[in-house]
Amino acid sequence: MSLLKSAPGLSRGPLPPRALRRRARTVWVDAVVAAAVLVLLYLALRVGQGTTVRFATARDATVSTDPSHLPYYAARSLLRMFAALALSVVFTFGYAYAAARSRRLERVLIPALDILQSVPVLAFLTVAVTGFLALFPGSMLGLECAAVFAIFTSQAWNMTFGFYHSLVSLPRELDELSRSFRCSRWTRFWKVELPSGMIVLVWNGMLSFGGGWFFLVASEAITVDNQRYALPGVGSYAGAAIAAGDLGSVGWAIATMVVLVVGVNFLFWRPLTAWAERFRNEQSEATEVQRSTVLDLLRRSHLPALLGRALRPLGRALNRAGRVFGTDDRPLAVHPAWQRAGDVTFALVAGGIVLWGLVDLGRYLAHRTGLGVFGEPLLLGLATLARVVVLVAVATVVWVPVGVRIGFSPRLTRIAQPLVQILASFPANFLFPLVVWLLLRTGLSIDLGGILLMALGAQWYILFNAIAGAMAIPSDLREAMDDLGVRGWQRWRRLIIPGIFPAYVTGGITASGGAWNAAIVSEVVTFGGTTLTATGLGAYIARATERGDHPHLLAGVAVMSLYVVALNRLLWRRLYRLAERRYSLQ
Repeated sequence: MSLLKSAPGLSRGPLPPRALRRRARTVWVDAVVAAAVLVLLYLALRVGQGTTVRFATARDATVSTDPSHLPYYAARSLLRMFAALALSVVFTFGYAYAAARSRRLERVLIPALDILQSVPVLAFLTVAVTGFLALFPGSMLGLECAAVFAIFTSQAWNMTFGFYHSLVSLPRELDELSRSFRCSRWTRFWKVELPSGMIVLVWNGMLSFGGGWFFLVASEAITVDNQRYALPGVGSYAGAAIAAGDLGSVGWAIATMVVLVVGVNFLFWRPLTAWAERFRNEQSEATEVQRSTVLDLLRRSHLPALLGRALRPLGRALNRAGRVFGTDDRPLAVHPAWQRAGDVTFALVAGGIVLWGLVDLGRYLAHRTGLGVFGEPLLLGLATLARVVVLVAVATVVWVPVGVRIGFSPRLTRIAQPLVQILASFPANFLFPLVVWLLLRTGLSIDLGGILLMALGAQWYILFNAIAGAMAIPSDLREAMDDLGVRGWQRWRRLIIPGIFPAYVTGGITASGGAWNAAIVSEVVTFGGTTLTATGLGAYIARATERGDHPHLLAGVAVMSLYVVALNRLLWRRLYRLAERRYSLQ
């Protein structure tokens, strides 16, 4: 009987009950995942249909404050946010890699990134609307592209700074491993450099997504040829409610925003942060790990594995095609004469282009208003600079210890991440009615109250990077400190400050630039018929944008860029070099 049962091709009998239950659960999980993917694709296609209508027939040219429209508006805003996030990731990979791998390009791209970060979203939006409407004349798609581009400008810079720093501070053993195996540059990027910077990239991506929510009102309310268009979205809904002084509609917008932030965090960011834990650079396994219900569900499903097998030939083809970029065998040392000649040539070309642009800008301003137009924004910039310095200093003292505490504890991370994400993502514009009421009741000047509004949009960069930096510290180093009994200030001096310093510098430089950008919406507060205006460069740029005064707008943006670049050159860039030289995990 036993021989018959073991003979090949004969029936092996029914499966045991436990195996049947496991198979039933797997089928159920596959069905849920497949249904979710199909529903997501259907909603994206259904919502995306409204982006291609023409102006003349677009019923969405004005936004209704009827709460029944909020689900559709929320879907449209969410589609724009994820489209901008995808563009930001592509931009981050290309821009950060070019800056990290070319010393000459780094000298141009990183200062340019400082300037781009300091340029207000309103300035980008003015240029983007003109360009995209020329590409898609008469179509709502042009306005949609302009809105996505504006949201992109509020997301991309922070992600690029963080990923650039992870590339230039790649652990030495990983660099030597890549060189010893003579990996292609394509393979090195996907197998070594990207995994090494994954944790910082994910956390900065989550923060940048929150920055997009902050500027949603400005991105969805667009003026074209003195005609105001409000794209369907939560931001434009909130803007219309605030302009009308409708507190009830503002409340509905706030509730919708909270639902969106919590939902995106649960369905997207929490699974992504839990998945990124696999790229932690340490020799011993952490005692606690982040968990995600959605990630656990995907891991139990067969569909991701099936998709991976289906895409495997494409991956092999891309790896073969990536060999055209060469192997990772560039010399560690270059002949000084060749290097000096290349530096001089590059400096002459880059300097000539910049000088030509500055001369042309000076001629334009001299013809329209005279070069004296820079005097007022230079003085007003000092007031905004004082607010930025106070904000960064207070945020560092308050949020770095909190971020370290959260980053060291996966349990606290699971609890605090959605709360921090809500706070970071919540647009300060939605709080303007409360701020106006509070300032009028207390008699507090908007010159001081503006610091609070700027903090709502900028302080989270420091907190998120402190969390990411603490999470990136290998647990074996923390356990060694515990075994040696190192506590208090000595623990901070020997482990925590060196461990989080590179991430903190990234957070500090983006918080500083973000504060300058947030000044545009924080130094002019409007609700209903009441407007409070602070003394500062942000209010100057906001007034010039509202009047359509391009010479004063250009002067204000140029002065803001000057302040940001000077602050970065004198402070943050030196701290960057210090982080690369002394505090990278090499």
